[in-house]
Amino acid sequence: MDLENQKRIKDFVEKYGAENIVVILGGAEAEAAGLAAETVISGDPTFAGPLAGVALGLECYHVVEESLKEQFDPDVYDEQVGMMEMVLDVDEIVEEMEEIREDLLG
Repeated sequence: MDLENQKRIKDFVEKYGAENIVVILGGAEAEAAGLAAETVISGDPTFAGPLAGVALGLECYHVVEESLKEQFDPDVYDEQVGMMEMVLDVDEIVEEMEEIREDLLG
């Protein structure tokens, strides 16, 4: 997650409170999604950005996870994500996200 997005998220949490923020990721690789999730949950693991050492504890999901996918209008989801979903390793992404949440949020 780039430094600017870290700053935006930190600012939103300060303004609205962590309990009112949910992060939705859309990265194409499981490892990158897991790193971004780790950043918004327990802080930047590279200690390079605004979230270095800042554990926000935010809920975080990837757009291809079924529990999130169900929240969208199917036609809009298909138009916006459908093609991408066909080329992604959805199972690997879902597994990574579930592991991160279990490990870091309990």
